[in-house]
Amino acid sequence: MIGKKLVDLLAGVDYKVLQGKIEHEVKHIAWDTRTMVEGALFICVKNRNVDRHCFAQEAIKQGATILMIEHEIDQVPEKVTIIQVDDSRKAMSIIAQNYYEKPGEALKMIGVTGTNGKTSITHFIAQALSTLGEKTGVIGTIRNTLEGEKLKTKKINPTTPDAIELQASLKEMLDKGATYGVMEVTSSALAQNRVYGMAYQVGVFTNLTQDHLEEHGTMEAYGAAKLKLFKNCRIGIVNQDDLMAEKIKQEGHCKVITYGIDKKADFKAEQIHQGLTGVDFKLIYLGKQYSVNFPVPGRFSVYNALATIATLVSLGYELTNILEALHWINEVPGRFQIIPNTKGVLVVVDYAHSPDSLKQLLQTTKDLISGKLTVVFGCGGDRDTSKRAEMGTMAGAYSDLTIITSDNPRNEKPEQIMADIEKGILEVKGRYEMIKNRKLAIVAALAEAEEGDAVVIAGKGHETYQLIGNQKWHLDDCEIVSNYLNA
Repeated sequence: MIGKKLVDLLAGVDYKVLQGKIEHEVKHIAWDTRTMVEGALFICVKNRNVDRHCFAQEAIKQGATILMIEHEIDQVPEKVTIIQVDDSRKAMSIIAQNYYEKPGEALKMIGVTGTNGKTSITHFIAQALSTLGEKTGVIGTIRNTLEGEKLKTKKINPTTPDAIELQASLKEMLDKGATYGVMEVTSSALAQNRVYGMAYQVGVFTNLTQDHLEEHGTMEAYGAAKLKLFKNCRIGIVNQDDLMAEKIKQEGHCKVITYGIDKKADFKAEQIHQGLTGVDFKLIYLGKQYSVNFPVPGRFSVYNALATIATLVSLGYELTNILEALHWINEVPGRFQIIPNTKGVLVVVDYAHSPDSLKQLLQTTKDLISGKLTVVFGCGGDRDTSKRAEMGTMAGAYSDLTIITSDNPRNEKPEQIMADIEKGILEVKGRYEMIKNRKLAIVAALAEAEEGDAVVIAGKGHETYQLIGNQKWHLDDCEIVSNYLNA
């Protein structure tokens, strides 16, 4: 990419020049020394675990000619320009937008936030837009794509990228002819200002339930992070059945359009019928009734369908065309993904990793079978510990057998995580087993299942790895199931 003038990149940033001049050409921007090139601007961002000010000297060795800092650093060569800001993450977001020529302003941006459902809704909106003739890019948990093709920009962060990666991805989409960008916007991204300064055509809110308290501390702080999106979008598509809806209406800076099942809403679903191949329901909109067939199972899929429909209507598409486009929706990998088999057992792999999402998953599966329900799951290490017992409670209450296993233990002992889950199952006197090896746990569940039963494997969904300590090992729930059932 052609270099940019530093003074132009700083447009919109409150800064102070501590050393050097700003008549520089910037050939690259980075916060990671591993991506440095000669003539780069290195941004010393701070987060919970790492203060990048510690890497400033290494960045200079790797070619940085400009440093952006929050606090002073000793022994910086005179040839290096030093810019000081109060908030390096906010500054990085603005600089990244300037560097990549504000692609988010040229694209029609849709942001989806909430505890559960972000990935599914993002993909459903994008698929429907594509069917309606729009070239659409997606940024989210599974991968960053344009019309299903993986972007060349390297994906580093799991869901919402850092500001530099995000703007690079949006620029790539725009250069390849995209008209829409649909992205998951996590609470972490909002709290850490990764999308600071971006404006969205539409913001979608799914729900707010317990998760990520290891980062936010309280549910109030978690909700406040989600609310930020609705202060930076033109239209808010909001789940009226969630308690957070009223707060968004009161404190958001956007026009609010609601959807729901239980409460009165602009887009309301009634007469819901569930099956293995999807859901049918009546949509009530502007006093009229419409038949909707959505080819993804589960009550939660009704919410996802409503959010998709409401978003597209808000963008000006005809409702009849939208409903036709929904017929062509495909399932999202690792989201209520049914693994075909000849045993007559319903095997579902799902990403559910919060108490509410696990509850919804198990309730949906139970409604689809005549036999017993076994769930295999664990909880991630170095993450919200307070949800573990509650997830155990949900598993114990809504399944016939729970097999507690390992998820991504990271730097925690799997045995301790499993013991935390066990406490919740004991509270409801649920039947359970504990098998630390995830592959063996899945095989054990499948071996016991009979025709008419269901096995739900929760927590990892589309992931094809397991994080143990600092090592990343290959592990694919879908692959394990297919190999066992086809052996």
